[in-house]
Amino acid sequence: MSEVFEALSLLEKERGIPVDFMVDRIKKAIVTACKNSYGNEDTVINMDPETGVFEVYLRKTVVEDVEEPGKEILLEKAREIDPTATAGDTVSVHLNTKEFGRIAAQTARNIIRQGIRDGERGQMMQEFQSKHQELVTALVERIDPRTGAATLRIGKAEAVLPKSEQVGGEELKEGDHVKVYVVDVRETEKGPRAMISRTHPDLVKRLFETEVPEIYDGTVEIKAVSREAGSRTKLAVVSHNADVDAVGACIGARGARVSSIVNELGGEKIDIVEYSDDPAKFIASALSPATVLSVVTAEDGSHACRVTVPDSQLSLAIGNKGQNARLAAKLTGWKIDIKPESGFYGEEETAEPKAGEEPAAEQEPAEAAEE
Repeated sequence: MSEVFEALSLLEKERGIPVDFMVDRIKKAIVTACKNSYGNEDTVINMDPETGVFEVYLRKTVVEDVEEPGKEILLEKAREIDPTATAGDTVSVHLNTKEFGRIAAQTARNIIRQGIRDGERGQMMQEFQSKHQELVTALVERIDPRTGAATLRIGKAEAVLPKSEQVGGEELKEGDHVKVYVVDVRETEKGPRAMISRTHPDLVKRLFETEVPEIYDGTVEIKAVSREAGSRTKLAVVSHNADVDAVGACIGARGARVSSIVNELGGEKIDIVEYSDDPAKFIASALSPATVLSVVTAEDGSHACRVTVPDSQLSLAIGNKGQNARLAAKLTGWKIDIKPESGFYGEEETAEPKAGEEPAAEQEPAEAAEE
């Protein structure tokens, strides 16, 4: 039995399955084997990994005429175990587990194997749950040549990073260490599954929390993130300490902090802007690096606004294929209609934006100006 306990210790060390968990499964397997072999599941199992004790007893009723050998024992034989036994008493008969029938032994083995699988699933679930909505460093173990999906090793568990959750243009290779965001953890028929991503906006948020001490300790707060993975991200931050510049803290000395994150994301551009409770100020800031002359918000509560920029800044405010305006809208939660200072391409100007009106960034004249 010492070999059995050594095997259990090795199982705990290599796969993280607790010895106590497997001892419990082995006991259940023995009870099932006793039921199959003797029609009796009234057992006493002494199994102690520390002392190496492993004993199995089948409890039988003392009778003068045995009708069910698996459940009953003759009075004479019972008194060899307990001299004080009388008819109707119950005695514990020592069993040799090697005497189990072939089918019972096979059933016991299957229960133990299932116990190992359940233990691994439990450990994997625990591993994933401890990292839920966190940034983790994973090892790329293999790449599916057909789908491009990457199998990653996270601690002792595996997770799949689909091609759709990889940054465009990024080429992962076996042996690479990459940072991923654990979006969700689910229990499926095939076991626990971690939904991981490198495109999720919170990946950038967690990277800044790791890189910027002021964010980690709460001095600077990230209020919002909008991202088009592999291309550009906008981050809105605010300082809770008048002596700390939120944007400067995120950029770091000579841009060291933000550069580190840009490198991790493969050169993705990052705009860090100042958050404000004043919608007009926040919207103007969100359209950075463009200069904004004025922001007029709708008074009907529709979260629509009209932004005026210098003619020379129109293309910058809109961005490539409308990206800058689109990210600013996601960041602020406002519909942003951009117009040049000189006028609105011959249309009659209105003092306020109309609710539901499409942003100028998406209209043909604006895109033509950009091109």
